[in-house]
Amino acid sequence: MTFYHASRLFDGQCIRDNVRLSVENGVIRGLDTNPQSTDLPLKGLVTAGFIDTQVNGGGGLMFNQQPSLTTIRKIRQAHSLFGTTAMLPTLITDNLAIMQQAADAIAEAIVLKEPGILGIHFEGPHLSIPKRGIHSSHEIRPLSEEEMAIFCRQDLGKVVVTVAPENVSAAQISELVSCGVIVSLGHSNADIDTALQAIDAGASGFTHLFNAMSGLAARNPGMVAAALHDPRVTCGLIADELHVHPYNCRLAFQCKGWQNLMLVTDAMAHVGADVESLPWLDTHIIRTGNKLTLPDGTLAGSALDMASAVSNIHQNMGIALESALNMASLTPARFLDCSDRGKISVGMQADFVLLDDQLNTLGCWIGGVQVTHEGAQI
Repeated sequence: MTFYHASRLFDGQCIRDNVRLSVENGVIRGLDTNPQSTDLPLKGLVTAGFIDTQVNGGGGLMFNQQPSLTTIRKIRQAHSLFGTTAMLPTLITDNLAIMQQAADAIAEAIVLKEPGILGIHFEGPHLSIPKRGIHSSHEIRPLSEEEMAIFCRQDLGKVVVTVAPENVSAAQISELVSCGVIVSLGHSNADIDTALQAIDAGASGFTHLFNAMSGLAARNPGMVAAALHDPRVTCGLIADELHVHPYNCRLAFQCKGWQNLMLVTDAMAHVGADVESLPWLDTHIIRTGNKLTLPDGTLAGSALDMASAVSNIHQNMGIALESALNMASLTPARFLDCSDRGKISVGMQADFVLLDDQLNTLGCWIGGVQVTHEGAQI
């Protein structure tokens, strides 16, 4: 048993002072208010580790470009520097061979119980070309039996698939859900009726709310209205103050609460690496400050990390710290049906992060094992 003295600790409901945190075999065994002088000190705010459901890359690598176990490890290590303890490596629209390679790499990680890897997010290829963003129009295609077989593999852990509901039928969505796939709606120009039919069929998420989806208009409510209004769905939000205006972030929070609004990074290779220009398809992604674009100005993912997302949503947008922390941990855990993660309580996996007063990451633990310390990889 390892004992820690947390000067402050957020347990998923409230922030507590001077908590004794007991960890054994990767699991939280105790929380009490009687710390001992021999306990390991955690000076700062201890909170549940962040869970990111949309991670395209990190540490200088993109999952699409090198879909291997080595890449998965490097991406996870880069994001752990910023408090992420669990993630879904995300494959952007690609050909069938790359999809199979990515799935095989994730399956290997799951077998090896790779720390922090929960499964995979396939963002595409069954999207809307008008709302494709940086996704290759040459690879966007209808859902075939070959892709369905990959999505429905039972060795991939948690599987999220982003689809455009105007191009994937309600029956196909139902089939995916019946196989255990979590269907998220995004990169779509669908009208409100099509979006609601997809939700009725079992879709339970919206991918990067407001971005690459039909907007809210007086007589055409579109995807945004379905996302904000329907309590059955959880929405991902890129809170980098570049993808979504802060006013819209606050509006989303008013509509969804922390219970159905989760922070995501949509991170590219730039997180945890000094990358300025990144080759992408037949062009390249340019970094200007924290903004990533194609040469034509199209937003191209983000350089956002989860600690910064929490800081932005709390310090810059005025959302309570407790809600911001849950949006990065408990909400995505519930979205993925990971009942053993997302908050600090007895019986949960010992995934936690130590933050300073400015919400910078001081340390990160996965399964009770410290993987980063004071911003440096161990």
